[in-house]
Amino acid sequence: MPTAFDTLREHFSLSALKTAAATATQLTLNGMDQFRADAERLSHIILEMQRCFVLRLCKELAPGNVSFPQFFLLAALDHKEILTMSAIAQKMGHTTAAASGLVARLENLGYVVRSSAREDRRKVMVCITEKGSALVRRIREEMVGNLMKVMAHLTRGEQKAWLHIYSKIYDYCQTKDDPPVRSKSRRGRPMSRRFENGTR
Repeated sequence: MPTAFDTLREHFSLSALKTAAATATQLTLNGMDQFRADAERLSHIILEMQRCFVLRLCKELAPGNVSFPQFFLLAALDHKEILTMSAIAQKMGHTTAAASGLVARLENLGYVVRSSAREDRRKVMVCITEKGSALVRRIREEMVGNLMKVMAHLTRGEQKAWLHIYSKIYDYCQTKDDPPVRSKSRRGRPMSRRFENGTR
């Protein structure tokens, strides 16, 4: 037969377990709250950094009459040298027709040239010109200079940590699927057309 002492000991043991479980739950909730608060803080910082970056980049691109999306296409071509029209459409998240319009404007500015593939004349190949590569190099040099100004305010350890964290984020982004081709909006206008001129 259990004694009164055994019953009392069991009662306190159960109470201790309940208290420990409640404490662990609260710590988990507090941790999640802090996790979300950190994510919200990061989202604000990233948006502000993107705003500053886009505004500065648009000012740097203005003399060459190149829009924000057009520059990213030039940067991709400068890295890959040659891309097919379908690959450009997939990379930019545009329809093939919208990508063709984007390329046509760059071609008129002398930044790219189009040609047909030898094995299939229907396949259009796009190649960056020396003028296009020179523009990409100039913008990248300006970006490097601006980043060096920021890094000068960090310790060497902080610089290494920044690079390490951004490298991990970059690797994660590279594993994501390519952006889907934008469908038509409610007004019947292709969504991608809104981004071709760099206004949005």
